Amino acid sequence: MSTPLLIDTDPGCDDALALAFALEHPALDVVGVTSIFGNASTADTTRNARSILELFDRADVPVAAGADEPLLADLDTAEHIHGPGGIKGDLPDPTPATEPVDAHAAQFIVDQAREHGSDLTLAAVGRLTNVALALALEPDLPDLLDEILIMGGSAFEAGNVSPLASANFYGDPHAARRVVRDTDPTMVPLDVTQYSGLPASWIDALPRDTPRSAAVYEWATYYSDDDLDRYGIETAAIHDAMALASLVDDDLLETEAHFLEVGADAGLAQGALAVDLQGTRGEKANGRVALGVDAERYQDIVTETIDRALD
Repeated sequence: MSTPLLIDTDPGCDDALALAFALEHPALDVVGVTSIFGNASTADTTRNARSILELFDRADVPVAAGADEPLLADLDTAEHIHGPGGIKGDLPDPTPATEPVDAHAAQFIVDQAREHGSDLTLAAVGRLTNVALALALEPDLPDLLDEILIMGGSAFEAGNVSPLASANFYGDPHAARRVVRDTDPTMVPLDVTQYSGLPASWIDALPRDTPRSAAVYEWATYYSDDDLDRYGIETAAIHDAMALASLVDDDLLETEAHFLEVGADAGLAQGALAVDLQGTRGEKANGRVALGVDAERYQDIVTETIDRALD
């Protein structure tokens, strides 16, 4: 039986690979996609999500456009990493078949939670603004869902946009603080995603003679040489696919339950994730955080699934 999955995302190259993975894997049933700013503006990430769905012949998946800006922080997007419009590759222009639904993403999240109930997993792999707004609409949202899965945060690894913060938390720290505090999430931070890229041999062997395969190659190689040198890695980090892969293999990640909190003040604290390993705050655990991964298993799960999507 497949897991109903709602993906809140900001495509984005690694988001695009994660979405392609989720659409293809038989254990996942993507019931909707909600868009958020991050790797580009919300208008661009909405268009990108629609184009990806059409590229993989999944116009049946509804799309809901989300917030245009953070709750309080300044808007900051990452086209300099992911390419003009927030994504690399030659994607089809979206058609009316994937026109976004009338509901705002936050309301759509609540509606899907009420419809699917405790069977539904919400995977938030971008800024957490839509999820924070959904919580404002429905404070019992966590109780309606099976799980809230977050790709974001940096527990003990250096951040990728500041010394302490990941892009997804830094980009809307107030939303991240609310969601992490109040939803008992499972978190997949940079600690496990930053150095677990897809194999270079697989990327080099990708066919590039169809629109799908050409796009996948561009998504898998979105880091510049400077980015690769900066992190000392061979291939680009495909952060979001790891979060979704954990839904199909319970043994993929090593998670620990701890008290978690996100800094919202400007400066070094902005978007910083605090994991209370030793219980110094005396607070009970309010979420689980992944601190270990079977990287080889992750690579196998993702590459085998993407290969099927390209056949």
